[in-house]
Amino acid sequence: MNSEQIIASLNDLVASGDNPGKVLTDPADLENYGKDWTRIYPPKPLAIVLPKTTEQVQALVQFANQNQVALVPSGGRTGLSAGAVAANGEVVVAFDNMNQILDFNASDRTVRCQAGVVTEQLQNFAEENGLYYPVDFASAGSSQLGGNLSTNAGGIKVIRYGMSRDWVAGLKVVTGKGDVLDLNKDLAKNNTGYDLRHLFIGAEGTLGFITEATMKLSRKPDNLTVLVLGLNDLTNTMDVLQTFQKQIDLTAYEFFSHQAMGHVLAHGQVQAPFESEAPYYALLEFEAVSDQVMDDAMSLFEQCVENGWVLDGVISQSETQAQNLWQLRERISESIAPRTPYKNDISVVVSKVPGFLEEIDAVVTEHYPDFEIIWFGHIGDGNLHLNILKPEDMAKEDFFEKCQQVNKWVFEIVERYQGSVSAEHGVGMTKKPYLQYTRSESEIAYLKGIKQVFDPAGIMNPGKIFD
Repeated sequence: MNSEQIIASLNDLVASGDNPGKVLTDPADLENYGKDWTRIYPPKPLAIVLPKTTEQVQALVQFANQNQVALVPSGGRTGLSAGAVAANGEVVVAFDNMNQILDFNASDRTVRCQAGVVTEQLQNFAEENGLYYPVDFASAGSSQLGGNLSTNAGGIKVIRYGMSRDWVAGLKVVTGKGDVLDLNKDLAKNNTGYDLRHLFIGAEGTLGFITEATMKLSRKPDNLTVLVLGLNDLTNTMDVLQTFQKQIDLTAYEFFSHQAMGHVLAHGQVQAPFESEAPYYALLEFEAVSDQVMDDAMSLFEQCVENGWVLDGVISQSETQAQNLWQLRERISESIAPRTPYKNDISVVVSKVPGFLEEIDAVVTEHYPDFEIIWFGHIGDGNLHLNILKPEDMAKEDFFEKCQQVNKWVFEIVERYQGSVSAEHGVGMTKKPYLQYTRSESEIAYLKGIKQVFDPAGIMNPGKIFD
């Protein structure tokens, strides 16, 4: 089939019936739906399909199998590994119009959603029903549930609530063969062999497409309180974490460098938390459910100051102040965006973070002393975000070329620390060349074997994770 015939067939598949989808071919739509936040690979999709039902997705996949048409899933397009980029004439299957919350069960505390439900939409629905969906990140206002699950997104609350996969009661998926599977049927206990949910969570759409997910909800946290501390040294992040965790269940533990703070303050929308400056900062969040918890927090803070770990600090006295303190962490990415940052999303076990970070910092500084390094991340779960800012007088092409060498150094250190080259955003295309730094040859062979079972024709998001 030629391109015109494929597009005509796509229209026949989804643009009719009682609940028609759409097929888009306008150049602006191809550009918009064919990319994610990476902006590295120019988008070149053949067409964009916006289905409305699982049945339409199934028909698309069956058609793609019969005609060897490659499909790329597209959610909120907020990924940072080019996992949703269509750069080779693929058909993009965008889930924006499958955005309905289908069912809510108050007794089970579960909610069934289509894949295009936006994270914030689910959070708001939970709040309206007196409950809480705890998976949260800066892109919550645009990221979609299907994409979150396909990359097993984490975010700022992992230390307390875990990753996206921990909140999935059931999934409906269309496999690469075109079969519809209803996985786990929302059961809390179901020990009947392999749990196929967890193959599709984190698979980046390479095995099949998630069309619905039943998500678990929790009770709403009470009086979330934020403490921002200026730390004397990087190793003090671990000292403070261990000290607080002995007495208080933290809901978040974030860190950022003095350089990161500087860019946020220069951005002009946030004020410094206190007058003192520190090389590193930690942000702790916890539930102050009683005066005793608040007294414990203040006592632990004083202990950290006495030990020389903390130089200064501030604790929120209201929900508004807590939200303002969070802005110190959450506005980092937007404040450095104009500087064309090279980004890496890496992780190690929590106890290894200080040495890991210092080694990477040292090797980059030694070879490229004119590079400004910005560190921040979810240090409570071992996830670090390395950002290197392009010098203003350096051409973008030269900067990216040098960053490829940085990748090699960084991932060699990741391998030595037995860490991950991708903590949150998946492998996609940007991390594909470096998969062997985290996964063994045997593991990769098994991954490819699983891919062959579910997608023997190789049509589902080809070229992502591995070739």
